[in-house]
Parts: sequence; structure tokens; C-alpha cells
Amino acid sequence: DQRMAMLRQQVTDFLDNGRMETTITRAKEIQPMAEKMITLGKKGDLAAYRQALSFITREDVANKLFKEIAPAYAERNGGYTRIIRTGIRRGDAAETALIELVK
Repeated sequence: DQRMAMLRQQVTDFLDNGRMETTITRAKEIQPMAEKMITLGKKGDLAAYRQALSFITREDVANKLFKEIAPAYAERNGGYTRIIRTGIRRGDAAETALIELVK
């Protein structure tokens, strides 16, 4: 439960900002969830909006997803995000990565 809540929050923050720096493992977990939310945004109907809203923790981010982010990927069939490895974190030597939306 706590892990899923953390992942939901990270997906919400990622969709809000368009990019996020985190560990490589978390980035790989966030990626399919974020891509599913963008696919729901491309559908654009009320059922898809409610389904996305049940996962995304903030309503303003869901609105941004359906009004701005999803229409930008209307012609693209998947592959909305990319993960770029950025090195090793100093405190605990965890491998970090930058996950971002593809332009």
C-alpha cells in the first residue's frame, strides 16, 4: 500500500513537471504507469478521465494530462518517456536516472 502510494505520487509529480530525477529502479517502475496515463489521456472520454483520476493524486495534473500532454502525443503510438542514466548518487551510491517526456 505504501509503495503504491509512493509510485502514484511520483507519477503525478512526473506528469506535472515533465521530468524527474530518481533512482534507475524507480524510473523503470514509473515509466509504464506514466505511459498508461498518457494513453488514457489520448482516449479523452469521461471514463478514461475518471480512471486516470483514480490513479493521479491531483486533479489539476489530470486536467493538464488530458488538455496539454496527451494531445501532443496524438500521432505517437507509445514511447512517450525516456530514461537517461545520470551516474551514481553520492550518499548511498545508488544509480540515478533522469526520466522525461519525449518531445
